[in-house]
Amino acid sequence: MKIGCGTGLLLALVVFASNLLPAEEPSLVERLGYPRNAKLLIVHADDVGMCHGVNVATVEAMTKGWVSSASIMVPCPWFPEAVELARANPKLDFGLHLTLNSKWRYYKWGPVTPRDQVRSLVDGEGFLRRSYIETLGFAAAEDVEKEIRAQVQRALEFGLHPTHLDSHMGTLFMSYDYFNAYRKVAHEFKIPYLVPEPALHWIEKFDPRRRIATAATMKEIKAAGDIVINDVVMGIEASTEKRTRAYVDVIRNLKPGVTEILMHCGNDSEELKAITHSWAHRAADARAFMDPVVKQAMDEAGVRLIGWATLKKLQYGK
Repeated sequence: MKIGCGTGLLLALVVFASNLLPAEEPSLVERLGYPRNAKLLIVHADDVGMCHGVNVATVEAMTKGWVSSASIMVPCPWFPEAVELARANPKLDFGLHLTLNSKWRYYKWGPVTPRDQVRSLVDGEGFLRRSYIETLGFAAAEDVEKEIRAQVQRALEFGLHPTHLDSHMGTLFMSYDYFNAYRKVAHEFKIPYLVPEPALHWIEKFDPRRRIATAATMKEIKAAGDIVINDVVMGIEASTEKRTRAYVDVIRNLKPGVTEILMHCGNDSEELKAITHSWAHRAADARAFMDPVVKQAMDEAGVRLIGWATLKKLQYGK
């Protein structure tokens, strides 16, 4: 086919312009050494340290199943046992579940910081507030920062080396002020913090005054070299009997990138039944991620399991 002079000039201009475009930055999976279309999965268990039943169920699912990461609640009564289990299993991936709430009616805890130094965080009985809505209505950002810093320091004093930080009940994603405290403390201790691509849009729902800051803040996060995972799957809406099937469906439909499935482990102990009505779902979550059907789904979908220790090494080299 004969190409006219005008057409040839247009093609030359297109090629020239494309050469001027900045090269596409490598994706997170590429930075981890995988092809761009790779599907990487973190199976993450929250609430370690909450009680004995959660502690033992989580460690079992990590050692016998496919839970690849977990996070510990420092203010909780069973934190010392969680530390002991982490020490006994040094290859397991434990972060910190930064905790600003104590939601159950009879099973309570307060802040790590002396109460008179973080008065806005506690209710009239001296416990951390039950819901993130209550926290959002009362808690000063400076008290939030002081408390989450104290939780990290306490964990380090106990000999833990957290792979990452995340947020119990998502409270640190309720306002930009809380979120910025979260970022600040993470940078201070050189620990990666959970921030998926949709995270700032979660904040917009509760802090619409700062809607305009979303794009700018995400650019700032990435410019700082912070790890930003692609997605988080949480709040599986499935009965106890159908939770394994629901997780298999999630795994089969994963998109390329790094995704975290956020779940909770537990057992059918009388202790856990007395604490929370969600004990059955927690026990079903633990069973699901020890079920060979789930591992088979990962293999068939070409999903690779990773933990936060891998991401920490990428960000900080250790």
